[in-house]
Amino acid sequence: MLTHLLQRAVSQAARQPWRVLVLALALMLAAGGYAFTHFDMSTDTGAMISSKTKWRQTEDMMAKAFPEANKGIAVVIDGKTPEAAEDAASRLAAALIEDKANFVRAARPDGGEFFDRSGLLFGSLDEVKQATAKLIEAQPLLGSLAVDPTLRGIGKALSTAASGAADDPADPATAQLEQPLTGLHVAISQQLAGKTAFFSWQQLFTASKGQLSPQTRKVVLAEPVYDFSDIQPGARAVAAIRSKAAALGLDPAHGVTIGITGEVPLSDEEFGSIEENIGLVGLLMGLSMLVALWFATRSVKTVAAITVTIVSGLVITLAGGLMAVGKLNLISIAFIPLFVGLGVDFGIQVCVRFNAERWAGALLVEALDHAAAAIGKPILLAAGAICLALCAFLPTDYIGIAQLGVISGLGMVVALVLNVTLLPALLVLLNPPVPATQVGFAAAAPFDHWLARNRHKVLWAFALAMLVSIATLPLVKFDFNPLNLRDPNAPAMKMLRNLIADPDRTPNTLAVLTPNEAAARDLAAKLSKLPEVRDAITLDSFLPSDQPAKLALIEDASLLLDPAINPFDLAQPSDDASTLAALAQAASDLHRLATVNPGPVGKAAGLLATDFERLGQAPPETRTRVETMLVQPLNVTLDKLRLSLQASEITRETLPPAMTAEWIARDGRAVVQIIPKGDSADSEVLARFTAAVRKIAPDATGMPVSTQEAANTVARAFIEAGVLALVLVSLLLFFVLRSVREVAFTLAPVVLSGFLTLGSCVAIGQPLNFANIIAFPLLFGVGVAFHIYFVMAWWHGERELLQSSLARAVLFSALATGSAFGALWFSDHPGTASMGLILMISLVWTLICALIFEPALLGPGGEKHQGSGGDGDLPLAEAKPAQHGITH
Repeated sequence: MLTHLLQRAVSQAARQPWRVLVLALALMLAAGGYAFTHFDMSTDTGAMISSKTKWRQTEDMMAKAFPEANKGIAVVIDGKTPEAAEDAASRLAAALIEDKANFVRAARPDGGEFFDRSGLLFGSLDEVKQATAKLIEAQPLLGSLAVDPTLRGIGKALSTAASGAADDPADPATAQLEQPLTGLHVAISQQLAGKTAFFSWQQLFTASKGQLSPQTRKVVLAEPVYDFSDIQPGARAVAAIRSKAAALGLDPAHGVTIGITGEVPLSDEEFGSIEENIGLVGLLMGLSMLVALWFATRSVKTVAAITVTIVSGLVITLAGGLMAVGKLNLISIAFIPLFVGLGVDFGIQVCVRFNAERWAGALLVEALDHAAAAIGKPILLAAGAICLALCAFLPTDYIGIAQLGVISGLGMVVALVLNVTLLPALLVLLNPPVPATQVGFAAAAPFDHWLARNRHKVLWAFALAMLVSIATLPLVKFDFNPLNLRDPNAPAMKMLRNLIADPDRTPNTLAVLTPNEAAARDLAAKLSKLPEVRDAITLDSFLPSDQPAKLALIEDASLLLDPAINPFDLAQPSDDASTLAALAQAASDLHRLATVNPGPVGKAAGLLATDFERLGQAPPETRTRVETMLVQPLNVTLDKLRLSLQASEITRETLPPAMTAEWIARDGRAVVQIIPKGDSADSEVLARFTAAVRKIAPDATGMPVSTQEAANTVARAFIEAGVLALVLVSLLLFFVLRSVREVAFTLAPVVLSGFLTLGSCVAIGQPLNFANIIAFPLLFGVGVAFHIYFVMAWWHGERELLQSSLARAVLFSALATGSAFGALWFSDHPGTASMGLILMISLVWTLICALIFEPALLGPGGEKHQGSGGDGDLPLAEAKPAQHGITH
C-alpha cells in the first residue's frame, strides 16, 4: 500500500511540477518563519542526561540544599608574592560582588576577614609558637616600619638595625638580618637594572613552611548570570572578569596572573573551539558533497535539484524538531549532518536510477515512473529502518541523543517525502540531459565474475577479519572523561589541570549530604580513616583545636607587638629630600656593618649599601618605583598582621553566617567534603578514591562521580538503543522479506562493519568518547540502507550487482557522506575531529561490506521473488535492459 502511494506521489509530482514546487516553497517559507521566530538552543550540558537517574537526583539534591555553592567560574590568582595575590583577590572579589548584571554572587573560599583574623589558629600549636616567636623577634623592625611606612621609613629602619648590629656584632639577632638584607638587595638591584621586581614582607616575618606559610595562590569563586540562548552562555561573565582584572591592574607587570576555569569557561571554550573554524569545516563539507554528487549524476542540474531538496528538508525538519522538543541541545543539533548524510543517499538513489532509465530510452516523466516503481520499496524500507534505529534512543536516559533520535527520525520522513515529490518535480522542471554513457559500472563485470568464483574465499577472509576484530574488542578504549575532549592547550583547560595537580585546591573532590551535623561528624570520622582519603571536612573543621593555648601565644605576641604596629604618632609625610637623607644614612650604617662583620650578614649589608647609594643617585622616578614595590606589600602585611593579632575563640556562634551556610543547609542537613590522597590527576588514583568513598557513602557526588556515572549512562544508552534498534529493524525486515535468512543477509554486513570499525580504532589507538560514539547511529543507518538496497535487488533477481546503477548510487552516496563528514576531521575541537575520523573509517568499511561482502554473501541465489508488493515489484525486464542493472 505504501509503495503504491510512493509511486503515485512521484507520478503526480512529475506531472504537476509547478504545483509541487509552489507547495514545497510555501511549506519551506512557513517552516523557515517558524524556525526563525521559535529557534531556541540550550548549551546546558547538565540537561543532556535525564534528571531521573539516581546520580543526577543526588546532584540535584545537593544543589537544592546548597544553591549558593553552585558557582560556575573559578578565578585563580597567582601572585609573585603573597601580598600581591591577597591584594588582587580582595579587590577582584569586591568588584565582582558589585557587578550584579553579570554575577549572582562571588566569594573567597580561602580568604577574607575571617581567615585574616583567625588564620593563626588553623596552624598546629608548634607552628603558632614558631610564628609568634618570629614576629616578636622582628618587633624592632616592624615598629620602625609601622611608624613610617615609606621608602624613607624603610631606610631609617634598616639604618637603626645595621647600626645596632655593627655596635654589637656578637648579638644573636644580627644573623637574622641576612634574609631581609639579601631580599631587599635582590629586589632593589633588579629595579635599578630596569627590570620588574617584587618583594614580600610576609615571607620575612612569617613561617616558611606548614599551614601558616604565606600563600601566593588565591581563588575567587563566582556564579555568573547565564545566557543559555548563546552557544557560550558564560562568555559575558568571563569577559567581565578579564575587563575588571585589566582595570584593576591585575597583570604580570604588577606581579599577578589571572587564570579562569570552572564548568562555565570550560564549556564556553569547548563550544568556542567548535565555532572557531566552523566556516572552514562547513565549506569543506559542502564542496566535497557537491563534488561527489556531480560524479554520481554528471549533471549540474541534477546536483542543483538534490541540493535544493536537502536544504528544503533541513528547514522543514528544523521547524518540526523545534515543535517536537521545544529547544535544541548540543547533541540534537547533530541532526543536520545526520539528515544531510542520509537524505543525500535518498536523492542519489532516485537520481541515479532516473539517469539509468533515461539512458535506457525512457522519456522524462516515464523515467521517473520507472524509477519510482523500481526503488520505491527499497527506499521506503530503508527510511523505515533508519527511523526505527534512530528512535531506539527514546527510552534511554541520554536525553541529548534521544532528542536527536526524535528529530532525525522526523527528518527521515521529511527526506523521504521530499525525495518523492519535490525532487521529481525539480528534475522535470530542470530537465537534465540524458546521460551520454552507461550509468552502471560495466567495467566491474570481471569483479562480479571473480566474486562469483571466489565467494567462499571472500567470505572466509571477512570471517577471519571479523574474528580478529572481535578479538581486539577488549582492547577498545572507552575514554568518557569529558575533559579529554577539550583542547589541552586552551586557557581554561590548562588552568583546570593546574588546579587538579594542586593538592590543596583540586576540584576532584567528593561531597556527601548527611541528615544532620552529628551524622556528618560520624561519616567524616569513618572516611578520614580510608587510605585513599587525605581529609574529610565538615563545618567542625573550622573550629581549630588547642584554641586556649594558641590564643595565649597570640595574646602574648599582641601585648608585645601592639605598641609597635599600632603607633600613636605617625611620621610626617615624606619628601624626596628626606628620603635621600635616610638612604644615605642607611648606606653609611650598612657599610659599617659590612666592615665589622665579614660574614654573610656583612656581605648582604655591603651589597644593599651600594644599592642605596645608587638609588640616591638615580632619578626620582626610580625611587618612586622602588617605594611602590616595597611599601604596597608592607601596608598589606601590616594590616594582615594587625588583624591576626586580634584573634579570638572560634565557636559555632562566631563562625561567619556565609561559611555556615556553605556546610549546613537551612533544614539542618550537613555536607561532608572528601579530598583524595595522592595525585588526583591520575585516573586510577581517582577511581580507587571514588570507589572507596562510595562503598561507605553511596550518595557521594562531585566531579569524579559525575564523570564516571555520565560515562556509564552514555554507554548503557548506546547498548540499550543498539539492541532495541537491532530488534525493531529485524522485525521490520522480516515483515517485508518474510525470510530470516534474508534478514540476516541484510544485517550481518552492518554488524561486520561495526566490528571492523572498532578493530580499526584499536589499530590506530583512537578511543571512543562522548563525541565520536555518535558516529555509530549514522553507521547503522547508512549501513542498513545500503544493504537493504542490495538485498532487495537480489530479492528481485539482480545478480551482477557491481555492474548495476545501484553500485554507482551506493558508491557515490558513501563518498558524498564520507567526504562531507570527513571534513569534521579538520575541526579544532578534539571531540569533533575524532568523530570525523571514525565516521570516515566506518563509512569505508560500510562501503567495502556493501560492495564486496554483501554480493559474496548473497551469491547466485535462486529465481527472483514475486514478493507481496504488487505492481511495485517490477520484473527485471520491465525496469530496464538487464545490462544496465537495477536499483532496488
